[in-house]
Amino acid sequence: MDLDSMDCTSTMDVTDDEEIHQDRHSYASVSKHHSSNNSNANAASGLLPTTTSVHELLECPVCTNSMYPPIHQCHNGHTLCSTCKNRVHNRCPTCRQELGDIRCLALEKVAESLELPCKYMSLGCPEIFPYYSKLKHETICNFRPYNCPYAGSECSVLGDIPFLVAHLRDDHKVDMHSGCTFNHRYVKSNPREVENATWMLTVFHCFGQYFCLHFEAFQLGMAPVYMAFLRFMGDETEARNYNYSLEVGGYGRKLTWEGTPRSVRDSHRKVRDSHDGLIIQRNMALFFSGGDRKELKLRVTGRIWKEQQQSGEGGGACIPSLS
Repeated sequence: MDLDSMDCTSTMDVTDDEEIHQDRHSYASVSKHHSSNNSNANAASGLLPTTTSVHELLECPVCTNSMYPPIHQCHNGHTLCSTCKNRVHNRCPTCRQELGDIRCLALEKVAESLELPCKYMSLGCPEIFPYYSKLKHETICNFRPYNCPYAGSECSVLGDIPFLVAHLRDDHKVDMHSGCTFNHRYVKSNPREVENATWMLTVFHCFGQYFCLHFEAFQLGMAPVYMAFLRFMGDETEARNYNYSLEVGGYGRKLTWEGTPRSVRDSHRKVRDSHDGLIIQRNMALFFSGGDRKELKLRVTGRIWKEQQQSGEGGGACIPSLS
């Protein structure tokens, strides 16, 4: 199923479109400032190296990542990480001598004494960690960049949410809407095809946040199905503040789904494979489409609301009922 074979139209209750600010933050680790002259001066004067220069000593010359035990060295004292030792076929990348199995225990000891900022400091993380705790933190840091949520294109772009919203609009040409309700109509001329499905993506802006609506076809066991689900453009803890509902139906029958949107930290495939959304069997989808059941004409309606506002803790200005 390609983009040309499925048409998606949308109508909804909307407010005035709000400008999407392209506050593009570059994704980069902490800048390194190194001067060989300063290092030589420190060595000549007998001064201890600075934290920055020690950090540079712990940088693998092959992959440029920080080295963690075991740190290997050649007979001439050049170091590299254990992962890259296998990649260079046991040859020192600096002097080409055979590496052997020499550990640089002194450098491993030095690493234990360091405290360094998170590599996402430039993206806003203020934390400083002991050297061996830093790596673990960075795998779960709330300031780490997000993967592009556009599915089916193997997009490798990373960035913060404002950057990704602009990227989705400008590069992937996705539909961008303001409002907390949606009314999507999916049309496909040959609903028997479910192989190589192209995911349908629409971005909604409400409550000052962004949400991605996915619609796709795939095989669930031996049965072809359609699935719609919502993802929140932010972290999982924030996603739990919101709920959403989806509904599809026709001819006196309907299917409904209500749940919490998953964070875009979870890939679309992970959400799909967990069946966390509205799943419609193809026969039922064709029944809802009416006619001779040879063409898919499926209308999916839904809404997004903030849980605390619906329970009366605040003004729920953006939670209209489905119609």
